[in-house]
Amino acid sequence: MQRGNNREPCFYDEADYKAYLSFLKDAADKYQVDIHAFVLMTNHVHMLAPPVNDQRIGRMMQAQGRKYVQYFNYTHSRTGTLWEGRYKSTLVDSETYLLTVCYIELNPVRAEMVEHASEYPWSSYRHNALGRMIQLIRPHSIYQQLGKTAEERQKHYRLLFRGRMPEQDLSAIREATNKAWVLGNDRFKAEIEAKTGRRARPLGRGGDRKSEKFHVMKDQ
Repeated sequence: MQRGNNREPCFYDEADYKAYLSFLKDAADKYQVDIHAFVLMTNHVHMLAPPVNDQRIGRMMQAQGRKYVQYFNYTHSRTGTLWEGRYKSTLVDSETYLLTVCYIELNPVRAEMVEHASEYPWSSYRHNALGRMIQLIRPHSIYQQLGKTAEERQKHYRLLFRGRMPEQDLSAIREATNKAWVLGNDRFKAEIEAKTGRRARPLGRGGDRKSEKFHVMKDQ
């Protein structure tokens, strides 16, 4: 996720959205990063991409961001920064949350910009659910498992969006993204912590019960 500076608009018209997607595709191709889902909102963007390599994703975001800022400033006669710092991200457990995270395509509906996701032209919903080709999108293997044919996959994908996302899932996704925690079940988080040597989730209430500091405070 990346927001406009001070949450100001980073897209004013159709040409802006098209330019952003064009620059993003060029950068994704150059650094070999697949984009599975996206949505461009008025003042921020969301993307779902595989964790192939943090450097590759970082370079992709930097390359497309630089080109888009140059375009945007020139087109709209402005200067200065456009983005609110570095993009925010979370590592997602594909087996548990990949299709859930595709909720980003519903942002325009939640923002009451459209009544249905299919009405919004600046997201991957039309590609994933309706088969309207977007060259930028590369399907994830879990999406491919939704059906044997493109029509079956699109039908099952549409069914995922019929109901309202549980508020608990929505809150978990938001917190993980904003705070850079891992999004997944406890087993997945433990695996990531073992591989990286870093915490993948917040400490439980009351502090880290294994820490010396906790036991000192407990005995006081």
